[in-house]
Amino acid sequence: MALVEAGACGRLLLWPRVVLFGDSITEFSFRENGWGAYLAERLVRKCDVVNRGLSGYNTRWAKLILPRLIAKSAGAESTVAVTIFFGANDSALKDLNPKQHVPLEEYAANLKSMIQYLKSVDITEDKIILITPPPLQESAWEKECLAKGEKLNRHNATTGEYAQACVQVARDCGTDVVDLWTLMQNNQDFSSYLCDGLHLSPKGNSFLATQLWSHLEKKLSALPFLLPYWRDVDHTDPEATLLPDALQ
Repeated sequence: MALVEAGACGRLLLWPRVVLFGDSITEFSFRENGWGAYLAERLVRKCDVVNRGLSGYNTRWAKLILPRLIAKSAGAESTVAVTIFFGANDSALKDLNPKQHVPLEEYAANLKSMIQYLKSVDITEDKIILITPPPLQESAWEKECLAKGEKLNRHNATTGEYAQACVQVARDCGTDVVDLWTLMQNNQDFSSYLCDGLHLSPKGNSFLATQLWSHLEKKLSALPFLLPYWRDVDHTDPEATLLPDALQ
């Protein structure tokens, strides 16, 4: 069968997708040993894991971008899960980092707005997972700031307020949430989870991947393995296995 003919006979395969939406911690998640790469490996042949991380972004900017990333005409139908992972920039101190800072109440409202938008394109609450910002290791992040000629522009206690707001939004809206800020500080030194005081180290990536997978596994367990296992393909008549629609 010619390739053009095969294309005409076969139904387009719409791969389901998981969208990771967030700031730099999401953007960097496809690096070696990243949490996004871990999810992509676990879900290979079941769905695509799409990285829509935007370094430096906050929720004020993110809510404007989201409709350009997911719409009824652009991927909403095939989207089986969305993570929303913002707060590390929103929680920057206003006096020292006004460009990225978003007031706490607005941060919560922006998260709710994004959830409502996703619902409007038929991505229901059970498909949405919020992730709180991780804790901030202030001494390590201060070194990063000083190296750029800046003062420490974030505080862990402030980040914690944004994390609590994120958890409350999840409760109010009925979504899942991974409270990374709290989980990483449970009875241990959390500095090993961070590479520079703010972004995740390999250990931090692994920790988040494990926490997130416990939520995603339940949501995606019913997804089938896409296309037949190679031993199941009839090599004498591959069309019968790979293009069943053409025979109907």
